[in-house]
Amino acid sequence: MHIRTKVLPFETNSGQNPRMGFELRKKGKYESTAKFTERIKEVQGEARAALAKAQEDMRKYVDRHRSEAVEYKVGDLVLLRTKDLKWQMIGRRSKKLTERFVRSYKVKAIISNNTVELELPTTVKIHPAK
Repeated sequence: MHIRTKVLPFETNSGQNPRMGFELRKKGKYESTAKFTERIKEVQGEARAALAKAQEDMRKYVDRHRSEAVEYKVGDLVLLRTKDLKWQMIGRRSKKLTERFVRSYKVKAIISNNTVELELPTTVKIHPAK
């Protein structure tokens, strides 16, 4: 059973609960195709509405902790994370005690909203766009 829709996926697709194999079959006429399709559409509509509400709730709670991205300009100084310098950090005493950021570098060019190119010295062996 799905947490939000309170309906089994089988019921959403077929409009009825799955048979377990030991209950008796109903004697009588089958329901009309129009009633069957109407019932399927109703169950799927309810499931779709429940999932849309769940998605909206999740978006609302995640967006409370999200902040706007920082907009950089050419010439701004930014710190470089040591996460990007893993191989250069080999030989340090401890990963836990290593600083998280090293020197600030100047922004050389803005490539996209979340990518900038830095003016890095030749001793730093990483791609300048991060």
